[in-house]
Amino acid sequence: MNRTLVIGDIHGGLKALQQVLERAGVTTKDTLIFLGDYVDGWSESAGVIDFLMLLESQYKCIFIKGNHDVYAYNWLAEGKATDNWLRHGGVATINSYKQVPEQALITHIDFYERLRNYYVDVQNRLFIHAGFTSMHGPDQEFHHSMYNWDRTLWELALTMDNRIEQHSALYLKRLLLFKEIYIGHTPTLNYKQGTPMNGCNVWNIDTGAGFTGRLSIMDIDTKTFWQSDPLPELYPQEKGRS
Repeated sequence: MNRTLVIGDIHGGLKALQQVLERAGVTTKDTLIFLGDYVDGWSESAGVIDFLMLLESQYKCIFIKGNHDVYAYNWLAEGKATDNWLRHGGVATINSYKQVPEQALITHIDFYERLRNYYVDVQNRLFIHAGFTSMHGPDQEFHHSMYNWDRTLWELALTMDNRIEQHSALYLKRLLLFKEIYIGHTPTLNYKQGTPMNGCNVWNIDTGAGFTGRLSIMDIDTKTFWQSDPLPELYPQEKGRS
C-alpha cells in the first residue's frame, strides 16, 4: 500500500529520525513529507541534512522549510548568526558543522534553498511548517515569514467550538480552504500532550523532539503514528533546546 507519511520537527535528532522510519516500516512506495525544523537542538544537525539528502535519492520526499532552517541557511550562506538563533539551538548546529568539508557545505546550502514554503497534495491537504494568516490561503500570504512563524492558525483551530458547522458564518475561513492541514512548529508539549494533536481539520505533528519529547511520524490516511524514544534518552549527555 502506498502511504503518505508526515514527519514532525527533528531539531538535529538524527537517531530519533532513524528510529521512527524503522518503526513505521517505511518503504520506497511511501511518500515522506517533512514539516521542517531539521536543525537546532541536538548535536547532529549537519548529519540530519546529510541523511535527508540520502533519503531523497531513494524515496519520494517533500521537504518543508521551518523557521530554524531559515536561521541555519542565513548562517551557512551569508554568515549571519543572530543572538536569538544562538540561544535557541544555533550553537549546536554550528558545532555540528565544524567537521563538514567545504564541498559538502555547498550541497547543504543547495538543500536549504530547495525547501518548500508549503505543499498541497492532490486531495487538497496542506502541509506547512507553522501556518498562514490570509483568509485567501497561503499563496496570497502578504508576509511570507508567516509560513515559518505563524501560530494563530493552530491556536484558532484549538479554540474553535467543534459544534460550529462548516457552513456557518462563524467557521474560520482559513480552515475551509483545505481538506486537512498538517503543521509543526508549536510543540504539543506546550499543552501537556506527547502525541500528535488535532483541532478541527488541523493536525500538529511537532511532539517536542527538540525538547524532552519524541519525534513522530504519522500515516495521514489512517492517523496511525509511530514515535521515537524521548530525545534526552537518545542523547543523554546533551540538553537539546531545554
